[in-house]
Amino acid sequence: MKKLLLTHVPLARRQYYGALALARLQELVEVVLHEGEAPLDPQGVIGMARGVDLIVADRATAIPALVFESLPGLRAVMRSAIDIRNIDVAAASKAGVLVTHAEAGFVPSVVELTLGFLVDLSRGITRAATAYHAGQKPEIRVGRQLGGATVGIIGYGRISRELAPVLAQLGMTVLVSDPYAQVDDRRFVKLPLEEMLPKADYVVCLAIANEETENLLDAEAFARMKPDAFFINMSRGNLVDEAALAKVLTEGRIAGAAMDVGRAPDQMPSPELARLPNVIATPHIGGLTPPASESQAMDTVSQVEALMKGEVPPGAVNLLSWTRRG
Repeated sequence: MKKLLLTHVPLARRQYYGALALARLQELVEVVLHEGEAPLDPQGVIGMARGVDLIVADRATAIPALVFESLPGLRAVMRSAIDIRNIDVAAASKAGVLVTHAEAGFVPSVVELTLGFLVDLSRGITRAATAYHAGQKPEIRVGRQLGGATVGIIGYGRISRELAPVLAQLGMTVLVSDPYAQVDDRRFVKLPLEEMLPKADYVVCLAIANEETENLLDAEAFARMKPDAFFINMSRGNLVDEAALAKVLTEGRIAGAAMDVGRAPDQMPSPELARLPNVIATPHIGGLTPPASESQAMDTVSQVEALMKGEVPPGAVNLLSWTRRG
């Protein structure tokens, strides 16, 4: 029977993998579980994966070149997520190891959290609740209605394509900025980023994270925004120049921000930004719902099923380099 290492610590296993997917996995292969409280470092991965054919890696566990060089029997490394930046794909390809990712089962969950941020920023829910929790009387402020406002969405991928129609249904004017995407829906207006930012009451960042988008939202970009506009980041922290964002927030040059991601470990919001009074931050929970986690975990189960049948699994990213098929 083939062996598989699931690197998730117990809490992450419960939150991001789930009992159903694990049970199904155990029907297919012998599963080695990581029971420690801390994520495995590369040497820890190597130690636990000796004699293992497959690895399902969590987002907190790096799989660098050393792992592939030290485990000649390793055939494939899978992620129950789209983001595979913790895996050295070039090193995997050089070693002939297959790398796969899951599909975007988290999209509805991220859309819902984004809607929550939009409402919270507009109506001061967190601000009022925080004052009440502290035994204070909240300041009564006039809120903003989403209907009739303008939202600018940066990036037009899977999340944006589900979010934009919902916002349009609420009566918002939807602007989209993505130089590589075609926007066919006539309800949305495509604009270059520099033209979109001054028009938007809300700016939602959903662009992909890569070298081109590093610090896409910098001081110049934030300077283009309206002083009463809100910024929401649901993508990755490295799209934002955090010093520039902190400056415009503390100086009141934009109204506020919400974020589920940042440059802190595990892609969480940076504490320096999260503590600002006009910021709402959540600890990277956009896709942390049972349907989202189970969907992506079951994708890895489907990949293992395919591998056990000698088939190419879905989500393969370096198929042409895959030579360890034995």
